[in-house]
Amino acid sequence: MGSFKSTLHANGKDEVLEHGVAVIATGATPLMPSEYAYGKDACILTSLELDRKFMNDDPLLKTLKSAVFIQCVGSREPDRPYCSRVCCTHSVENALELKHRNPDMNVYVLYRDIRTYGEREYLYKEARENGVIFIRFSVDDKPQVVLDNGRLTVRVKDHILGRPLELETDLITLATAIVPNRDEKLANFFKVPLNADGFFVERHAKLGPSEFATDGVFLCGMAHYPKPIDESIVQGKAAASRAVTLLAREIIQTSGTIAEVVPTTCSSCGVCVSICPYSAPSFIEEAARFNPGKAQINPVLCKGCGLCVASCRSGAIRLKGFDNDQIFAQIFALNEAV
Repeated sequence: MGSFKSTLHANGKDEVLEHGVAVIATGATPLMPSEYAYGKDACILTSLELDRKFMNDDPLLKTLKSAVFIQCVGSREPDRPYCSRVCCTHSVENALELKHRNPDMNVYVLYRDIRTYGEREYLYKEARENGVIFIRFSVDDKPQVVLDNGRLTVRVKDHILGRPLELETDLITLATAIVPNRDEKLANFFKVPLNADGFFVERHAKLGPSEFATDGVFLCGMAHYPKPIDESIVQGKAAASRAVTLLAREIIQTSGTIAEVVPTTCSSCGVCVSICPYSAPSFIEEAARFNPGKAQINPVLCKGCGLCVASCRSGAIRLKGFDNDQIFAQIFALNEAV
């Protein structure tokens, strides 16, 4: 469908692969926070850094008597107005893990809105039952982290009591935002859209959640929007299934209303190549036997929009079904009928 050529560079060698479909799975990265005194104390961590300590069974975890989780660090802000979706569940799971290791430990979760999606709501309920304390704050009155002679203190206003609280803690975990790997060059190459936040936009939220309007290009994972691992796996399988369905076809039927190039008239200006939203036009390779350097149109990718026909300076492109001779014949027939 796409007639793509990708160059892989490895071990100082380049390898060119020809493929008919492409799956956009550029993923995302965690935000490195610049607030809440991050980087000034070894006990102020991000959620992923705390995960590593759990996996390595860090000795620090055995000495903790109190921990504070701060939510929405970089999310739902003017620069990133979207919810990163996995942060609340992640923090609740880590809070439960701390409670399981030391049931007498004081664990606080400072949040703006708890969003444990779907059946993950049961994790929130379990955390409440195990003594995890949830304290809500507003974006206009964020918690403050104070470092004083090696002691960590978090100041926050309790929304129920309406009074400020000071929480002495041994560990602060920041639930940072998920930042897309915004790749406008890739988006422009495949003619696929990005939204204002930098995530790729699917063809249709219900009818094509793993597809683009551009044929032969599919989407999955956090390149689409922030999502947990299980959703990424499901969408990855969906993208692979759609790609295999396409590749399994021996014959691809297309609409007859597509553009066609007259090579003898083509001036090789490249306007059609740059303007087509579906990447249908391309140049014939110089090594080709016939019409080298001239434009050609992939009939499978062409949607018959007529944009290349209208922009062609030399008039070398015609749209089947809407050629000048056909349009004039209709006009003359209409004139005679009147």
